[in-house]
Amino acid sequence: MARTIITGKAEKGRALPFVHFHRIRDTGARWSCFMTRRTASLLLILTLGVCGVTAFATMSSSTNNSNINHINNDSSSPHPTRVKIVKMAQSDGNDESSSSLPSVGQRKKQNKDGIGKLEELKKKEAELARLLSAVRKEKLTALRSRPLTIGVVGFGRFGQFIARTFAKHGRVVVTSRSDYTDIAEGMGVTYVPLSDPASFLAQGLDVIVVAVSILSFDDTVRSFVTHIQADIETRLEGGILPGPLVVDVLSVKEHPRQVLLDLLPPECDILCTHPMFGPDSGKNGWHRLNFVYERTRVDGVIIDPTATQERSFDNDNDSFVDSKGGIHNIHENSDAHIEGMDRMERFLSIWEEEGCRMVAMSCREHDAYAANSQFITHLMGRILGEQGLKQTPIDTRGFESVLKLVDTTTTDSFDLFYGLYKYNQNSLDTINKLRDAMEGVVENLRKMEKEDKSNGPTWMNQKKCGLCETDEEHSESTGEEAKYLPPN
Repeated sequence: MARTIITGKAEKGRALPFVHFHRIRDTGARWSCFMTRRTASLLLILTLGVCGVTAFATMSSSTNNSNINHINNDSSSPHPTRVKIVKMAQSDGNDESSSSLPSVGQRKKQNKDGIGKLEELKKKEAELARLLSAVRKEKLTALRSRPLTIGVVGFGRFGQFIARTFAKHGRVVVTSRSDYTDIAEGMGVTYVPLSDPASFLAQGLDVIVVAVSILSFDDTVRSFVTHIQADIETRLEGGILPGPLVVDVLSVKEHPRQVLLDLLPPECDILCTHPMFGPDSGKNGWHRLNFVYERTRVDGVIIDPTATQERSFDNDNDSFVDSKGGIHNIHENSDAHIEGMDRMERFLSIWEEEGCRMVAMSCREHDAYAANSQFITHLMGRILGEQGLKQTPIDTRGFESVLKLVDTTTTDSFDLFYGLYKYNQNSLDTINKLRDAMEGVVENLRKMEKEDKSNGPTWMNQKKCGLCETDEEHSESTGEEAKYLPPN
């Protein structure tokens, strides 16, 4: 039987191989073709293609090697990027370009070192969380082991708001001009009429929170001074702390601080605070709401707030500086001092346990910040409210925010707004800056209008200046005579 075998080779100097056909005589007596013509033709085309690709790859490899040698030998090559790539490809790993990349061994080592690291950190995190939880439980146990008796002077909307939460942490006694007996009983607190301050103080109060308006704060404290002095004498006979801790919760701080220091007996400790929230913003809880406070006086020692800010009564540093520069220690030989500090910390812990963000700050710093945040917010709300702004069918989100600001600020009494103005020495400066800013914006509008040569709307073309309503106003603001243009 005869078989047709196709072989091929690339002849020297030829791009494609030529093919030889061989007939091989089999053991049989006759000649025959092992494959058909069509099959042979397909096999021939496939063979030529494979050989062609092989020859082209060989030629390309030879050409690339030649190009690489040419580039390396030609320092004036106009293709620096190509040269850089070639050099990186030929690098043996010892040059600077390869040293910045970790080797396979280094990567394996890094991966090995990183295995279990995250798990270890998570275990530490969990351990710290357990430790924090244990400390908080211990603190709550200490707080509940000696619950405070807290008196609230002023049982209005804000007084009721804080008394409701205080009742979860201790005994609460409230007093006010109006009869709130029913509301007090509903909260589980004791009501005493404000007309009987002696009975109010006779409740054995550890803390007195003065929750009245800014305008009535001075008079309220004065009305209690003689009764507090009499209560102190009674306390001394009983061998307990000589005076209560008196706390203010006003929106201004330097004014109540000075009033308390001037009027209260030295036996009374003083804590100045400002809960930066109220019945509306704190109706769902006090979590992450700001609570600003200054430890003002403990055991007759007026604390310097500047020095205290640095030391902050941290556990790592139990000393503090008084207003005269004297250094004291909270563990110094004074039972009244130790008891006073413990009482103050217990009261602060109530706000802390309710989730407040505790901010230790001097009264002076507070008022400086408040003038540029709280007061200007109320000021803008009042100004916009005077314009009688109302909802429209096409309100934007920004205008909705403006209406919300107006509603929030005008809901509060004007007495509060006036108190923010009168008893914060920085408020007038805020008003002047706002007035200057308003005039600056209007002046920029006038300047642009004067430089604008384009035709304005008809109503503006009726006057020389669109920002001036009368001839006199225009003359005063620009020094020019107002000349009305003829209507279009």
